[in-house]
Amino acid sequence: MTLIKSISGIRGTIGSNGGDSLSPTEIVKFTSAFGTWVKKYQKKKNAKPKMVIGRDARLSGSFVRNIIAGTLQGLGIDVIDIGLASTPTVEMAVTLENADGGIIITASHNPKNWNALKLLNSRGEFISEEAGKEVLAIAKNGNFEFAPVNSLGIIREDNTYLQKHIDHILNLPLVDVKAIKAKKFKVVLDAVNSVGGVIVPQLLNQLGVEEIVPIFCEPTGDFKHEAEPIPENLTELSKTVERNNAHLGIAVDPDVDRLALVCEDGEMFGEEYTLVAVADYVLKNKKGNTVSNLSSTRALKEITIKAGGNYFPSAVGEVNVVETMKENKAVIGGEGNGGVIYPELHYGRDALVGIALFLTHLAKFGKSCSMLRAQYPNYYISKNKIELSPDINVDKVLTGIKEKYKKHIIDTRDGIKLEFDKDWIHLRRSNTEPIIRIIAEGDSRTTGENLAEKIMQDISEVMKSRK
Repeated sequence: MTLIKSISGIRGTIGSNGGDSLSPTEIVKFTSAFGTWVKKYQKKKNAKPKMVIGRDARLSGSFVRNIIAGTLQGLGIDVIDIGLASTPTVEMAVTLENADGGIIITASHNPKNWNALKLLNSRGEFISEEAGKEVLAIAKNGNFEFAPVNSLGIIREDNTYLQKHIDHILNLPLVDVKAIKAKKFKVVLDAVNSVGGVIVPQLLNQLGVEEIVPIFCEPTGDFKHEAEPIPENLTELSKTVERNNAHLGIAVDPDVDRLALVCEDGEMFGEEYTLVAVADYVLKNKKGNTVSNLSSTRALKEITIKAGGNYFPSAVGEVNVVETMKENKAVIGGEGNGGVIYPELHYGRDALVGIALFLTHLAKFGKSCSMLRAQYPNYYISKNKIELSPDINVDKVLTGIKEKYKKHIIDTRDGIKLEFDKDWIHLRRSNTEPIIRIIAEGDSRTTGENLAEKIMQDISEVMKSRK
């Protein structure tokens, strides 16, 4: 069983005891620590602290929600529970409620036996690495101060935020409902049996999509395929798009902050190209800068420069992307895993705004989805991973690779990224799983896969030499 504490929150497996999983004891401990931090640093003056919580549809969601809500009450914090909600919906609710923070109960793309606490500050953004370290220190020390009975928090349930989120998207100047409606789109939706099956059809209907073909949209939390929206998990979506002569296939992850697309011919648009296409549309209407993380395709850099803007890379992790976007006044940014961040709406990865902007872009392009994809530079990314065991020293492995390739361009902001002309490879410890991620990009499938295979062989040699 696994418990991971990182910049992406506290996540782990459900169904074991002690400190090696997301047990009730651990949930109480980390909720108490975060609530204590919120009261110390985020609380508005002369006001009772309040926090927003929401969850995806996974099987343990209501169980974890009850523990979190009760713990926050015990700390004297009022709770606004928005129920089944996407991660970006909870982020927006924090600011709309003028709350002091928020907790999103979701393990994102992890399997159904996982869950997590994603922690938000009073701006509805993920807490910084520095804040995260302080929360972990509070949890370790157990310095919690619970409220007397007359000062306990209260819980208020509010199920209006899905529509409020959609309303804000529909009001964006670059979202053109009239253009979308005129195209009479038929769209297949795969929501992997989570909250996307509730909110995405609402959005599509209000955007004017003529027909929605749902698959895996019942929000049971019992995922019918692996949750991450990557090609090997979207075969049924691809087949359904072709079978129904649909214009487009849409896939989201369980908490709806990642967006993957399938073209009308059943071919993958490419999760790396979700952000590229949306950024292309935004940059056609507003000159500016863009940001993506070090593991994302160089295609975004190329279209940004072509549009007259500047591109800036960041370390992996939404909080790092957001920080870099703010520093460089980016008009669009995100991560190459299908995470679109559109600051005109809010600073968070949001598949819903990605859908609205992409459909507008496709409608105005006036041709097929596959023809739109053909407009962009074509790179291939190979994504691999090495499972970590207690005897693997990640720092020593990365140091060994750095020494081996010291004559090449090396970026060490987040693990190691090696540059080879137009090819690159990025090695880093995952924030969400006990693995080393190995991501390589080349101008062909063969180049990308060969580069990844070569580095994995190098890693194996380094590990043997370091034992």
